[in-house]
Amino acid sequence: MPGVNHMKIMIVDDSSAMRMIVKKTLRLAGFEGHDISEAEDGAKALTAIQASAPDLVLSDWNMPNMTGLQLLEAVASGGFKLTFGFVTTEVTPDMRAKAAGAGAKFLISKPFTAESFKETLSPHIR
Repeated sequence: MPGVNHMKIMIVDDSSAMRMIVKKTLRLAGFEGHDISEAEDGAKALTAIQASAPDLVLSDWNMPNMTGLQLLEAVASGGFKLTFGFVTTEVTPDMRAKAAGAGAKFLISKPFTAESFKETLSPHIR
């Protein structure tokens, strides 16, 4: 689309099926034409972020090797300027507080819809 900036978006989830669903939902929500990368856990995501920081990270909470919260804390302490949010199954008030305290901009709960993606991500994707 003309006039739309190209963003780098990283999807971090230990389920390859869920990464595909998130990618498809981004498209259905109208966020196509962006450069989308994937990582299967927080540790691999951190290595990729250090190599080439994305503009936006959509991360699962519970993953092996490094959780989403540990990834967010590592990114924040590394001084990376990016928008970080969670796409996760369990969304408790405690998790919301921890996520916000660590710098997350949003939490999207699974199952999600293209509408919930559009509403939550519109302020963050240009």
